[in-house]
Amino acid sequence: MRRTRGHTVDVTTLAELERRLGEGVRHLSGWRVRHVDLRGRRDLLAGHDLEGATFLGCDFDEEVVRGAEADGAVVLPRLSDPDVPVDVRRQRLYTAAELYDAPRWTDSLDGRAYAWSQDLPPGSSADEAALARTLHDHAIDLALDTWRAEHRVVGVMGGHAARRGDATYTDAARLGHLLGDGLTVATGGGPGAMEAANLGARLAAHPAAAVDEAVAELARVPSYRPSVDAWAGSAFAICDRFGDPRENLAIPTWHYGHEPPGVFATAIAKYFRNATREAILLEVCDAGIVFLPGAAGTVQEVFQDACENYYADAGDVAPMVLVGVEHWTRTLPAWPLLQALAAERAMADSVHLVDTVEEAAALLV
Repeated sequence: MRRTRGHTVDVTTLAELERRLGEGVRHLSGWRVRHVDLRGRRDLLAGHDLEGATFLGCDFDEEVVRGAEADGAVVLPRLSDPDVPVDVRRQRLYTAAELYDAPRWTDSLDGRAYAWSQDLPPGSSADEAALARTLHDHAIDLALDTWRAEHRVVGVMGGHAARRGDATYTDAARLGHLLGDGLTVATGGGPGAMEAANLGARLAAHPAAAVDEAVAELARVPSYRPSVDAWAGSAFAICDRFGDPRENLAIPTWHYGHEPPGVFATAIAKYFRNATREAILLEVCDAGIVFLPGAAGTVQEVFQDACENYYADAGDVAPMVLVGVEHWTRTLPAWPLLQALAAERAMADSVHLVDTVEEAAALLV
């Protein structure tokens, strides 16, 4: 059986895997291979780019596992315990330490929850699992409602692909630092610009030089591939180095569980359902949202937020600030359409296009 959505390919049989690879596929990014016995078949994956692939509950020769992980694949073992790995009645948001509660990410609560959500272990009921996910996400809703009552939240949206140390990552960290001095920063909780904004917000009590120092240190492990453990470990080291963290929020999802959650948020509202998570992320940002240059996901968030503002009363409109004139007018020309939507609406004076994160912060803080 195979399901595809976008660039995601699900493979659940050895025959299907052999057929697809036999057709000349070389790059397996976005593939999810489930419960396939690959013992004695080290030749099958040889010569293929495994970065971004996920192997769930597959049987491997040990040296193949090490090679796949070194190439950037996520290898999640078969779960022997059919019980739900999360507390469906929890009353508070997660911390990074709770999600990364084991030396290896694949053994942690976060890794086990992702594996469980993607592939039910033998003996589990699909109906029971669906109910458990729903109850868990409802509990997170309630915990988030309590948490946000004491915060004025500003969102930072941006691409997940930014590598630590590059210009996009550095700009997002600077933006988080500027915003975090007067507001509570919220992001989608993943890697890239999201992690960077949470980092900057966390260090808002420190001088700007501390952000530069942290980014330079993190750049030694620029990506969570090939090692989530090294990536998260370097982030925890920064948390230990710089005390007095400023509160900030991340709202990630196990739908994209192959991308690990960032460590720098002090509160993490992690959901199973991505649609719920997307809506909640935009809803909590009562102080407005900054949209950094991004791709399809960021564009979706721009117009999902625009739709909310389009129909809102004047008192309920939240500012929207797009950063990057070239990106939003030429590369992905969302700005002209956003302007057209805003014309003669209550949101008209609340949409902005700027070129720097300093300009964006000045509009919101």
